[in-house]
Amino acid sequence: MQKLAIYDMDRTITRSGTYTPFLLQMVLARAPWRLLLAPFTLLGFAAYGLKLTGRKGLKTWNQRLLLGSSPSLEKLQPHIERFADRTLRDNSLASAISQLEEDRKEGRTLVLATASYELYVEAIARRLDIPHVIATRLKITESGAVLPRIIGENCYDSAKLERITAWLEEQGLNRTELHIRAYSDHVSDAPMLQFADEAVATTPSPALRRLATERGWKIVDWSQSQTSPSA
Repeated sequence: MQKLAIYDMDRTITRSGTYTPFLLQMVLARAPWRLLLAPFTLLGFAAYGLKLTGRKGLKTWNQRLLLGSSPSLEKLQPHIERFADRTLRDNSLASAISQLEEDRKEGRTLVLATASYELYVEAIARRLDIPHVIATRLKITESGAVLPRIIGENCYDSAKLERITAWLEEQGLNRTELHIRAYSDHVSDAPMLQFADEAVATTPSPALRRLATERGWKIVDWSQSQTSPSA
């Protein structure tokens, strides 16, 4: 039986979220004048709060304001690489990195499944030697322009599970022949955790802690671990 380990990223492998820090680093590195547009992000949050748009719309609105409508991937890439280095240096959890290595030693195929942008998640995954990434995908034109347009759905909640099951099919993997261990900190990943054979709630949010207790999922606390010295 093939063994998989599927990890959420933000607040599971990292101590805090990566989406906003990514956009801010891109602004400061490429076009600091775009900080003048930052107040307009409040319009997106207001629309989200009023349920006029979803997470997908909110993310693309903020991206358009802070990253621009069509930056070149080639020009973004050096900044993406620096962001990945900084994330693992300053924002990774040693316990999560250690568990990745334990799963690797067990012979598990490692998968990173996250709502964060594939645009930079792939760079982080390379540094962690995680071969498979399932993340929110942005439209990139043939000329290499990165558009504020998400392909499909934001990789979140039930949409993340749909992406995982589609990936299994693409890989030719039969669910009945797999043992899946899944890790997450947030209740939005309940569909993924329920899908797994072994669910692990990592420093869980209160809602996930309650759910994990009800369903008998393992609960671990990685909050005291420091940034990984190997990052």
